Amino acid sequence: MTAAASAFASSRRLVLKIGSALLTEGGRANLARISVLGEEVAALRGRGVEVIIVSSGAVALGRARLGLSRSARLDEKQAAAAAGQSLLMQAWETALSPHGLTPAQVLLTREDTERRRRWLNARSTMDALLRLGAVPVVNENDTVATEEIRYGDNDRLAARTAQLARADLLVLLSDIDGLYDADPRSHPHARHMPLVETLNAGIMAMAGDSNADAAVGTGGMRTKLEAARIARSAGCATVIASGLNDRPLGAIADGAPATLITAPAGPMAAWKAWIAGSVDPSGRLVIDKGAIAALKTGKSLLPTGVQGVDGRFDRGDSVLVVDPTGRRVGVGLAAWASDDMLLIKGRHTTEIERLVGYRGPQVAIHRDDLVLEGE
Repeated sequence: MTAAASAFASSRRLVLKIGSALLTEGGRANLARISVLGEEVAALRGRGVEVIIVSSGAVALGRARLGLSRSARLDEKQAAAAAGQSLLMQAWETALSPHGLTPAQVLLTREDTERRRRWLNARSTMDALLRLGAVPVVNENDTVATEEIRYGDNDRLAARTAQLARADLLVLLSDIDGLYDADPRSHPHARHMPLVETLNAGIMAMAGDSNADAAVGTGGMRTKLEAARIARSAGCATVIASGLNDRPLGAIADGAPATLITAPAGPMAAWKAWIAGSVDPSGRLVIDKGAIAALKTGKSLLPTGVQGVDGRFDRGDSVLVVDPTGRRVGVGLAAWASDDMLLIKGRHTTEIERLVGYRGPQVAIHRDDLVLEGE
């Protein structure tokens, strides 16, 4: 079994990125290819794999719909995105609904994954969609994104989505079957790289420049390696594979040539390491002995166990968790801002909605967002 096939077989939450060149043809959606991908996503779901699709294509479809030529003008690109996004979602609806799957459109800008509060909101939405059995279909919100807040290409968007969703594998489908030590289109003896375990300067140099002259898409191999670097920092491995095979995902599973870029730790370990490394917590929660005992059994911190709230912090900020004597118990990300935490501390979860005016999270800190001393 190839390295890519092994990673694919063991994945439990997968982000699949497909570029415009694979999804569109002559200004129209390539329904035959999208239909095959829909079947393959359904097969993954059938064996318990959660799948998030990052789908390009809206701008390419919208240009054709509005009669626009390929243009560098931002306003025309935004208009094309607005006209093409519905066509793109129609294509995914057609591909997924025969298998009983519901596509759910998620449009993101860079601010959604770089501003803490918006990041948390996007993560909550993504988790809810997956829990409800939907297939999130993610694209950049080109209609409102300005040059300053754009990802620039969907490879980076896919990596940020993998980071957001705590996926264990990012699959980037391309027009080439992975990384080579030189461009195989101009170097027929270029060597294919099936496994990459570090993204050093030498590996990055193999990618050359971005494919700026591409007819449809905007990314090249370098953007894929940059995306892999982002995913890797979040504990997510990356597979770069050809999307031109008849059944691209099946081909990966069957051992077709592809490149696996490993991650040094799993997504949860990477997430916990990031939380544990918070050097400047914004506040402090004092918790009682019962809450400490519950945390040690793997439970979340509930408001009822919080005795005191010190400092000012927003939802998602890092806070220390201490016992009544001030001894450090751990560090975590607050599920509520300090003003709300003061209202709900010591209270039962059934009282939250009455106290703050809306339902909100049912915890003070979720166990996934908490690192105890000694962990």
